[in-house]
Amino acid sequence: MNSSLMLRRFFCFNSTRTAVTAASSTSSKKKPLVFLGSPQVAATVLDALFNASKAPNSLFEVAAIVTQPPARRDRGKKLMPSPVAEFALDTGFPSDLIFTPERAGEDTFLSTLRALQPELCITAAYGNILPTKFLNIPPMGTVNIHPSLLPLYRGAAPVQRALQDGAKETGVSLAFTVRALDAGPVIAYETLEVDDQIKAPDLLALLFLEGSKLLIHELPSILHGSARLKAQPQDDSKATLAPKISVEESWLSFDQEASVLHNKGGQGHGLK
Repeated sequence: MNSSLMLRRFFCFNSTRTAVTAASSTSSKKKPLVFLGSPQVAATVLDALFNASKAPNSLFEVAAIVTQPPARRDRGKKLMPSPVAEFALDTGFPSDLIFTPERAGEDTFLSTLRALQPELCITAAYGNILPTKFLNIPPMGTVNIHPSLLPLYRGAAPVQRALQDGAKETGVSLAFTVRALDAGPVIAYETLEVDDQIKAPDLLALLFLEGSKLLIHELPSILHGSARLKAQPQDDSKATLAPKISVEESWLSFDQEASVLHNKGGQGHGLK
């Protein structure tokens, strides 16, 4: 068996027995939470959850982590776990409780998730669509950290689109996940002014840092159920979309106005 397949199987096909054991060992006072995230900014959120779960009065523990499958880095030479998986392993989190399904709707994965009996799922830049049969598993729902002031900039590139538009203000939202894209009720949000010199990666990191603080603050109300009652439905008539930036959009042209060039420059793209 080649090494890439071994690594994939190591992360992906953990036994239901392991999940049942983990679920049964959860303290009766602590509710099991499953975290889903993949890039480095999501590791910031996971770190905040780990730290909060260690507090004497913590209501939860991180029972499992779901992330993107290992991918090739360093110009394709090495198959590496996602930054979230790498961070979790470095902290000593059990490798058999890190799951990397190709799709979140896989039957094997969903069976394992059900066996874990998570009270709540938290997503932060996971990068995979969550089907209804996933969303039906945690009784307290699934909550997502989204780096925009919803319903503005729903989609994969909210930070890049906000900078492209020259937005003077943006923020981060904590919202329940529904099947429609980034359309669930908003539990809380934090507003930030946009420095006109900031680059997209720096703004993204800042928003997820603020989002992690917002999550930890709101977790008690989410786990108690009161967040569901206070969450505000989004006004779909005000929604804007933030699809991924295409290659064609990313190039700079000196035929464009200076303000357009400046806003695109915030995304760190090249010239043509």
